[in-house]
Amino acid sequence: MDSAMKEFEHLVVKLEEVISATDNFNDAKIIGKGGFGNVYEGEVSQQRRKTKAAFKRLDRKHGQGDPQFWKEVMMLSRYTHENLISLLGYCNEGGEMILVYEHASNGSLDRHLHSTTLTWTQRIRICLDAAKGLCYLHEDKDNNRVLHRDIKCSNILLDKNWKAKVSDMGLAKVGPANQFTFLITDNIVGTLGYIDPMYMRMGFLTKESDVYSFGVVLFEVLCGRLCFDYSKAHSGNIVHIWKQRYEENKLDEIMFKDDLVQALDQSSLEIFSKIAFQCLEESREKRPKMSDVVEKLEIALKSQELVDLQKDYQEIVKAAVSPLIYRSAEELKLLLSKGVLLDGGKTAISPYNSFYYVILMDGSSFHEFQV
Repeated sequence: MDSAMKEFEHLVVKLEEVISATDNFNDAKIIGKGGFGNVYEGEVSQQRRKTKAAFKRLDRKHGQGDPQFWKEVMMLSRYTHENLISLLGYCNEGGEMILVYEHASNGSLDRHLHSTTLTWTQRIRICLDAAKGLCYLHEDKDNNRVLHRDIKCSNILLDKNWKAKVSDMGLAKVGPANQFTFLITDNIVGTLGYIDPMYMRMGFLTKESDVYSFGVVLFEVLCGRLCFDYSKAHSGNIVHIWKQRYEENKLDEIMFKDDLVQALDQSSLEIFSKIAFQCLEESREKRPKMSDVVEKLEIALKSQELVDLQKDYQEIVKAAVSPLIYRSAEELKLLLSKGVLLDGGKTAISPYNSFYYVILMDGSSFHEFQV
């Protein structure tokens, strides 16, 4: 491991700094727990300034050890993307093994699935961000690609702006990009409920295994809950129930019941649910590539954003002297930015300093109102 340590020595964080940042691993600093161990928040020195960070402390009793630790260091230092969590450093000193990440202040996606404040537009955007991160891993990089192998909501982190970042690369594998079957193994890894059934049965791992896991995440976001149900009516994984309801055209029976449904664009829902279902196809050949998932989620997001904007400005659109012709939220914003005459020319709406003002024309004077 000496060679690895030399390659990544620029990422070394002293144990003294970690102890100081976490108040000696004070329980009050814990912001998460997982298969690796506890995660603490604190500040780390970066380029002569303090940066808020998350410190993941290895606890060997959870079953993970040196291989996963160094895999995480290697993966997140070699593969960087705006939708992958950034590794700020690591500590391997005094019997402690600690990974230092950028701080995602809104925590993991699983904590927000049932949130009534997370809009449908935000949900699509979060899924799109995560899809872009996974798509980047699957891309051909010097004839290699990366499989994550543990895609799930708890491994999708959200920063202060709700941008999603894929995390936890400790189980990731790198292999030839031109090889369909990535790995044949008896040692199945991942999280039950998210693991590709074909991978479970045959031990054949491909990039489509990640696609399946992501399909489960999409349905969790749609339904506002995790894929497990231990109630009296069900036992364990309920993904098969979600798939069945989709095929029966009964999404309303499983969707998150809230005001979100009222604000949901039907076209957006159809695109989102269709790509989610396709990700869960039994046959790997029928599952989409992550680049296709990104494309469909972008279309779903644009459709939803247009509906949101129309609701915000519906009175203006209805009262415009000339019909406003647009096909996207961007086109509507452009039309509004140029100014619009309303009510037979008696009123105008005009932009100024990122705000819109209604101007009432009554002869020689006018009045401005911010909307």
